[in-house]
Order: sequence, then C-alpha cells, then structure tokens
Amino acid sequence: MSGAGDERDPGLQPERTRLAWRRTTLASTVAAVLAAKTALHEGPSVVGALVGAVCGVLWLGFLWLAHLRIRVLASPRPPVIAGRHATAAALCTVALAVCAAALVV
Repeated sequence: MSGAGDERDPGLQPERTRLAWRRTTLASTVAAVLAAKTALHEGPSVVGALVGAVCGVLWLGFLWLAHLRIRVLASPRPPVIAGRHATAAALCTVALAVCAAALVV
C-alpha cells in the first residue's frame, strides 16, 4: 500500500546537507576566530602564532572543501561525496578543534 504521500522530494536531502555544511563552516569559523583571539590575548608568542597559523590553514582547508561540496549539492542529482573529501573534511574539523583546545589550555 503506497499512497501519494510516500513519494519523497529529492531536493530536500541535498538542501538539508547544504545547510549542515554551512552550519559546520560557521562553527569552524568561530573556533578559528576564538583560537586567534586566544593566541593574541596575552601578547604574541612564537608558539601562539604558530598554532594560530595552523588553525587558520585548517580553517581555510575546511572552507574550501565545504564550498566545493555546497556547490556540488546545488546540482539536480548531486553525487555522493568522495571518500577522500569526507576524510579531509573530518580531519580538518578534528585538527582545528585540537589546535583551538591547545591554545586554551
């Protein structure tokens, strides 16, 4: 028994995924900004500047990956994310969190 309500709009899932990428990008931006603020709070130091720079590079890498994925999700039938892109995004997110936590501690 299948009714008319059982059909699914194929545009909903890519839209939710696009919004999730944007939320994650916003969260990583906040982490990068807070890491930079923490690195410069007590005056610039070599270690703080180095960790802050690493946070910035990781943030830019994630931003680039997210932008690519958001652009792909705008197509009518977006392909599944490549394993290497998913792994790179996850590693950038975790590494950014670790660097930001290292600056706080």
